[in-house]
Amino acid sequence: MRKQQGFSLIELAIVFILMTLAIGGMLRPLSSEIERYNIVETDKQLKQIKEALLGYVAANRRLPCPASATSAGKESFASGGSAVNGNCNSFAGFLPAATLGVMPADAAGFALDAWGTTHNRIRYAVYGGTINGVSNPFTRTDGLRSATMASVASATRLLVVCAAVSASGASSCTGSSLTDMAPFVVFSLGGNASSNPGGASAAEGSNLNSDHVFVAAPVNRTQGNVFDDQLAWESPHTLFSRMLAAGNLP
Repeated sequence: MRKQQGFSLIELAIVFILMTLAIGGMLRPLSSEIERYNIVETDKQLKQIKEALLGYVAANRRLPCPASATSAGKESFASGGSAVNGNCNSFAGFLPAATLGVMPADAAGFALDAWGTTHNRIRYAVYGGTINGVSNPFTRTDGLRSATMASVASATRLLVVCAAVSASGASSCTGSSLTDMAPFVVFSLGGNASSNPGGASAAEGSNLNSDHVFVAAPVNRTQGNVFDDQLAWESPHTLFSRMLAAGNLP
């Protein structure tokens, strides 16, 4: 009776390669499903955050200042700044989740998008210019009342949201803007935030350079044009509506 032989090294190598290919084939669609889930969940979060900001406006007659990296998720005023004058430490920074009571948040008090890393703290910017002689009209208590709805509605430009920009410091859009009248913008840096904390492209860099121009575009994985940020914003007329309903305007 002949002794049964085991698998040869070549046969084992072939089996290993086939298993690797099979597992890799399963992981790719799983990774895509996780990404789709995180995009959908983050979109829901941004909508809820917009509602929280509109509720804050109705209750406090102003928008909050952004949080700073050291403010534990609370709005951060400049030295001498307060709700009375609306002087923020910066008008672009992190969402003041602790001030708004927004969850989920990390241990430091910052709201996280669905990817959930410290690089994925949700960002927030608010217009901090002057309208009708009133500085910081959106972060100053009764600033909108003082500036008047008519003047705010006819302002030349608030925060600008583009579909594309030529460079991260561009002062205008490449082509037409999605809006140039956003009082505030909230956004997620997406799944590539950990590997590209400064932005992977000019479009992503535009959302992090603290100017008045932002970019909202479909997900793009093309080398040099990578983009997976998610943005949300509101019209000043929505703020007017909430404040009128709360009796805070005109």
